[in-house]
Amino acid sequence: MKKIHYNSINFFTQLEHDTKRDLSFHRPGSLRLASSPTRMDEFRYQMQRQGWHDAPQKLVSPDEVKQLVPLLDVDKVLGGLYNPADGHIDPYSLTMAMASEAKKFGARIFQQTGVRGLKRRHGEGSWSVETDQGTVRASNVVNCAGFWAHEVNALAGVELPLVPIHHQYFITNSVPELQKTKKEFPVIRHLEGGFYLRQERDGLLVGPYEHQDKMQICDEWVTDRVPPGFGKELFTPDLERLSDHIEAAMELVPALHTAQIRTTVSGPIMYTADSLPCIGPMPHAPNFWVAVGFAYGIIHSGGAGRYLAEWIVNGEPPFDLIETDPGRFGKWVTRSYLFAKAKETYGMNNSFTFPKEERWTGRPTERVSGIYQRHLDRGAQMGFHAGWEQPAWFATEAESGCYCPSFRRANWFEPVRRECGLVLENVGIIDLTPFAKLEVTGKDVNVFLDRLLANKLPKVNSINISHMLTPKGKVYAEVTVTRLAQDKYFVITGSGSELHDLRWMEDHVREWRIEDVEINNVTDRIAALGIAGPHSANLLSKLTDVSLDDDKFPFLHAREMSVAGIPVTALRISYTGELGWELYHDRTQTSALYEALLDAGQAYSIGDFGTYALNSLRIEKGFRLWGADMTVDSNPFEAGLGPFIRMKKPADFVGKEALQKSLREGFRKKLVHLSVDATEVDPEGNETVWCSGKVVGYTTSGSYGCQVRQSLAMAYLPTFLTTPGTEVEVELLGRLCSARVLPGAPAQVQVLRRKPAL
Repeated sequence: MKKIHYNSINFFTQLEHDTKRDLSFHRPGSLRLASSPTRMDEFRYQMQRQGWHDAPQKLVSPDEVKQLVPLLDVDKVLGGLYNPADGHIDPYSLTMAMASEAKKFGARIFQQTGVRGLKRRHGEGSWSVETDQGTVRASNVVNCAGFWAHEVNALAGVELPLVPIHHQYFITNSVPELQKTKKEFPVIRHLEGGFYLRQERDGLLVGPYEHQDKMQICDEWVTDRVPPGFGKELFTPDLERLSDHIEAAMELVPALHTAQIRTTVSGPIMYTADSLPCIGPMPHAPNFWVAVGFAYGIIHSGGAGRYLAEWIVNGEPPFDLIETDPGRFGKWVTRSYLFAKAKETYGMNNSFTFPKEERWTGRPTERVSGIYQRHLDRGAQMGFHAGWEQPAWFATEAESGCYCPSFRRANWFEPVRRECGLVLENVGIIDLTPFAKLEVTGKDVNVFLDRLLANKLPKVNSINISHMLTPKGKVYAEVTVTRLAQDKYFVITGSGSELHDLRWMEDHVREWRIEDVEINNVTDRIAALGIAGPHSANLLSKLTDVSLDDDKFPFLHAREMSVAGIPVTALRISYTGELGWELYHDRTQTSALYEALLDAGQAYSIGDFGTYALNSLRIEKGFRLWGADMTVDSNPFEAGLGPFIRMKKPADFVGKEALQKSLREGFRKKLVHLSVDATEVDPEGNETVWCSGKVVGYTTSGSYGCQVRQSLAMAYLPTFLTTPGTEVEVELLGRLCSARVLPGAPAQVQVLRRKPAL
């Protein structure tokens, strides 16, 4: 969202210049305040992720805070995070200017025109929009209806978790101290106090985010509809709900003690279940787009509009913004979950944002595996992935199993190191049920997948890693493809990519007019357990009659087999990079399969491991993660995916022409492995990389490598800095940590370690 915000600010400036209109666009900057050491850590954390972005931002001292805003009492202020280019704008003036400019380019605007129906024109992908003034045929429909988004979605037969929330702010009469100032002070966000504050002429505007137990949501607008005729109406204000925030504001701004409240405003703002907007195409509704759920209002309109327009015109997103994809919400989002989550998100708007943060309200959903309770009993500390509960790490009886987040190494550091050792030395078991799983079949399936995937198709009972690319040759998705029969494929992707990847596939079936291809989403029906480690074959052989020898069951091969009497599709593959299998089975059988594996594995000191250990192991082996190390911002060759891109295969796959051009022109950056001299803070991704006092790149993912005993990261650097041994620096909590470019992945995968030397 940083780029959306930055693009919006620049758009408003340009719009004001082009239209010669006064948009009441103020750019005094914004200033977040810290009054605790943990908050200062958060600011340093945000700074380490900011340097490679365009928008200016800097840490300021209490004295500098006082210079920027003389009205503040800074006795309890430890520092600030200052964005000098930030500002605020009048929504009405902006809307009128946008409408005026749109008309110049041929747009037609129909006011006071109700939309009564949306009907898809089958076979064409277009829509008939039925209105009070007739029917309009549209190749694309965009829902940016704000509070009425639910009703427009319902017309299209889709649903999103959106709920209006009562938001209040008050404006004071003239404040004498402000009458003396000649320059508008920055918009203040006092995070501990839970409010924002800005100058409103010579008065003050204070907007609190109420506590969860005091705030109100318009749940009836979701269960029923927005009241007929609702427009600019407001709710009855309730200052009592703001009392704690008002006291905090008066402590920060002593002038508020004598200020008189002139007006209080209480109106609706739209929230999603995670506070981020939904921007993009809706799953299962071709050419139906949304731009809804903007919790911070119109300030993001310019950037969001440009982003969506470019996607519609060009057929791919202009840059990575996966966190706003509407497909991140599935049918698992119930209304009770939505209401609970919206309250939590709004009430915690100014809470700390930690790495690997978990928020617990509304959990678990219906998406739990058959061993969820068993895992809790065994010390599992859960993470949340697309509605699923999945163990992140396990605590022993002697360890603290509480959730204790930190900007430094947290209480899971030692348990994760123990779990990595378990996989490297013995055998570990992990619940992989959240993986998204698709069955793709049909007479035309081979032609379809050969055009869609940049890799060649695997042979029957074989597996490969494949990528779906955009027309511009960027990485739209990474999938594991298993060919179970001549015309049957089992496609696996990440939990968060489920509807994202499914939508892309369905869109291309329709666009290419493929007649005989069926894509079935079996994610909620098929579960998966993974085993990994040097004793994984010994363990599995005790539960099956199938030979697991390398010549009978090689790496990247699959078998339909029985394990402990349970039918499974066994894939010899492991994201740990160690010897291992993924066992896909009916979700009702997970508990029985898990217990059988535990019993048989006692002789090999089997134990559980979670996603944090998995992440550490995969980074050591150099395995990329979609959404981090490769995105729609990434060329696959820059990302080191060359072995999976078959440029010489006959099929004219999506993105092939663009890749041919990029290969001719060469590349400016490359994904490299870094060893980082860090002690109490490990990289995790999005950190700024420096060299000779200049920003030169950014990390994509990182972790402590338990096998190599070293902090590690992957990073995009300009090609002239990618020579092994090159010294750079990674910014971690305000400190520039020395780092070196490695010749390759720090640790070898198991199949390479076993190959004899030539």
